[in-house]
Amino acid sequence: MAFHHCHKDRMPGADLSPERLRARRQLCAACAVCVIFMAGEVVGGYLAHSLAIMTDAAHLLADVGSMMGSLFSLWLSTRPATRIMTFGWHRSETLGALASVFSLWMVTGILLYLAFIRLLHSDYHIEGGAMLITASIAVCANMLMAFVLHQASPSHSHESRGTEYAPLEEGQGYPLPLGNTSVRAAFVHVLGDLFQSLGVLAASILIYFKPQYKVADPISTFLFSICALGSTAPTLRDVLRILMEGSPQSVGFEPVRDTLLSVPGVRAIHELHLWALTLTYHVVSAHLAIDSTADPEAVLAEASSRLYSRFGFSSCTLQVERYKSEMARCPRCREPPQA
Repeated sequence: MAFHHCHKDRMPGADLSPERLRARRQLCAACAVCVIFMAGEVVGGYLAHSLAIMTDAAHLLADVGSMMGSLFSLWLSTRPATRIMTFGWHRSETLGALASVFSLWMVTGILLYLAFIRLLHSDYHIEGGAMLITASIAVCANMLMAFVLHQASPSHSHESRGTEYAPLEEGQGYPLPLGNTSVRAAFVHVLGDLFQSLGVLAASILIYFKPQYKVADPISTFLFSICALGSTAPTLRDVLRILMEGSPQSVGFEPVRDTLLSVPGVRAIHELHLWALTLTYHVVSAHLAIDSTADPEAVLAEASSRLYSRFGFSSCTLQVERYKSEMARCPRCREPPQA
């Protein structure tokens, strides 16, 4: 037999797939560019006395943290599960994202305080030339990172299997490799950074030709700090949802319930739980109460197949038991209320 009795896949190997290796190379290249130009912006912002440049550097710091988290999770995903870490090490990606958000908030808070002080006191000087050069280099850096991370859409990828799901581990179901998801997320983030860099460049041009409008620097710091903090809101929401064992955003409770109830022989379901180890690693478990005449193995195989194919779960655990009338009156067998 090619596969084990209850699994749709082979045991995941210790090596990354070719597409995930390509994703790692892209992320490594973009991260290297980001670190170099972030350091350049810190130096340039210091020489130009520009908080707007420092704000852009802080956003690049968040990019570095995000890409390092993706690289770290790619490495950890090759490690096998243990008796202590039974799901493996996938949630490290979520913890890395949380650390990246907090670091961005801390740096942005300091820059906002300094910008507020500058608005109260005008005893500061902006080196327009240094600010203009640094802002121009920052725009070029973001364009270079966008070029490095740019890739064909999933519909044009020859290695894609035509599904929107992307489990971190190439395991059960029909996964799209992690590399696509990580690189796409980084690419979208870099596009937002490019927009911010263009705004800083516009402020530097104004200050270079009109030094009396140096107030544009702290104002830009306020505006782009708000944008930077706002961009972390979706990430923080997703991280908290994962850490609180919430159901995946792309998978609803009712569709999964109805899919299980549509399996021939299933009379009722209870203890249905949906959660995610990461944004793309979704897990389901449930108890299936079946008719006395139903074949438990056939019901288990059909239910698992439908969950994998329709929802792209990475892990599926189902318990089959005979239906009893008292299940209808059991408080623990009732569906959970709406949030």
